Amino acid sequence: METPTALQNVLYMPRTFATTESNKTGAWRFLRPRYEEKTSPCGAACPAGEDIARIEMLITQGAFKEAWETILMENPLPGVCGRVCYHPCEGRCNRREFDAAVAIHSLERFLADAAARNETKPALPRQPAAGRRIAIIGAGPAGLSAAWFLNILGYETDIFEAMPAAGGMTRWGIPAYRLPEAALSAEIARIEAQGVRIHTGETVTAARFEEMRKSYDALFLGCGHWRGLSLDIPGATGVGVEEGLSFLRDIRGGVRRDIPGVSAVIGGGNTAIDVARTIIRRGGRAIIVYRRRREDMPAFAEETRSAQEEGVELRELLAPVRIDAAAGGCVLTLQPMTVVGQDQDGRGKIVPAAAAPVRIAAQRVFTAAGAGTAAPWHEPPASGASGAVLALSHCVLLQDDRGAPVVYGGDLAARDKNVTQAIASGKQAALALDVLFRHGVGSVRERLASCVVGHGPALSLEIYLGGPRRERNAHIVTYEEINADYFQYEPRLVQPRLLIEERHSSFDEIELKISAHTAMREAGRCFHCGICNNCDNCYLFCPDVAILRARDMTDRHIDYDYCKGCGLCVVECPRNAMTLEEETP
Repeated sequence: METPTALQNVLYMPRTFATTESNKTGAWRFLRPRYEEKTSPCGAACPAGEDIARIEMLITQGAFKEAWETILMENPLPGVCGRVCYHPCEGRCNRREFDAAVAIHSLERFLADAAARNETKPALPRQPAAGRRIAIIGAGPAGLSAAWFLNILGYETDIFEAMPAAGGMTRWGIPAYRLPEAALSAEIARIEAQGVRIHTGETVTAARFEEMRKSYDALFLGCGHWRGLSLDIPGATGVGVEEGLSFLRDIRGGVRRDIPGVSAVIGGGNTAIDVARTIIRRGGRAIIVYRRRREDMPAFAEETRSAQEEGVELRELLAPVRIDAAAGGCVLTLQPMTVVGQDQDGRGKIVPAAAAPVRIAAQRVFTAAGAGTAAPWHEPPASGASGAVLALSHCVLLQDDRGAPVVYGGDLAARDKNVTQAIASGKQAALALDVLFRHGVGSVRERLASCVVGHGPALSLEIYLGGPRRERNAHIVTYEEINADYFQYEPRLVQPRLLIEERHSSFDEIELKISAHTAMREAGRCFHCGICNNCDNCYLFCPDVAILRARDMTDRHIDYDYCKGCGLCVVECPRNAMTLEEETP
């Protein structure tokens, strides 16, 4: 057998200098990936329809002004909402399934405070002048929002406010420890700077309202619920019994009043909580009496916890029966209640318990068991009224032969009575009027439905104006659709707060400011569900080098001549901003 030669042991490798571009592997494809941004659950849960995923992404990049302007496209009061909103967005945050929800409200407040501190001026697009004038009755969050959005849509607006300063319940019904006057005033000043005219100290009567229907092209009625509902029990109007909303209004108006001794507060809403916490700050002891359970209270859970931290006592399942005058104050008689199932709203259904009445001796009693309109003509018309009555999710539109169309909004029409729902009402009213003037009342529902966020009911001005957000899929990204392998556990921001001892003697704001570094780190916890943040996973994992990027590394597209549809890019996208679908012939 011959020994192999050295030449026979050489391994020859073929080599070519020609391009392989002629081998178009895209012809093998039966699945097609594509970029498709989707809807984040937080954005869909926000009544104001904020683009929260994009806002958080901009904060992580240090683009604070751009993030703030992104909020202003959907919500003109971020400094207010960052403080008093019940932030349903955080309850839907996908990050909850991983460790803890992103502190969205703290970041919103940070952006508003940074803009106010730096005197930043927003640069928002404004539509050409529409040549129409709109009158707005009430300068609360609903009226201010309606004016803001109408202004962007090209309408002239006049707001008429009966109180000496604008703000509605945000100024007169929310204590300063939750919403400082400076924060609210900065928001209102920005709205005025955009061209909205606010006339304070001007009460609009029913007669003047009818006159306005002849001189304006449309009216928005958002005067809110200012009249506290009285209790239908003996002694409810006697000496020592006060109405909670009036008490808060006096304190916000500068009345210096000490509240010594024990005060009973009847109710379970935010007004009852605010009254009780104000009593603590004015030197008294507060007992909240609620006829249902704590978990059934309409008050925000965080506010209830804070009230109990500060020393407010909560007595549950006690219904007021009568209030009797006594030496040095009153005696409140209460009927114990028991739970026997659930009512249609999911709260505990209560009936009187077989127990002896409970009596509480107090120096005074505050009622905070709901509120209503100040005048009957404020009520929106029923669906059977004369003219065209269009009941929407947050407002009611009336068009008849008596004059200009009227939109009833805010607390007058929204089912949930809070600041963020009022803002949503103002936006819906502005968009409805714009559709009415441009396309007629028959198009209102259809065109508003085309600009909902996710599955609604929140509306987006950016979508309405045909902005990039319009291209997003309405599908709401779930946690299971997030590639969590690319994220690390990181604790949620711990909001710095005043010490409890400091709260007892001061109306200073409880929640303290956070730094830019802290805000960027917290925003970095966001999954940015459904939107591309230029992470480049698609580019790095593509085996066919079929992902092409622009020079600024922001725009990406797929070269389908070479993409063979393996789906790696879709699988490795951390935030579900891509879709893999069957190739069509």
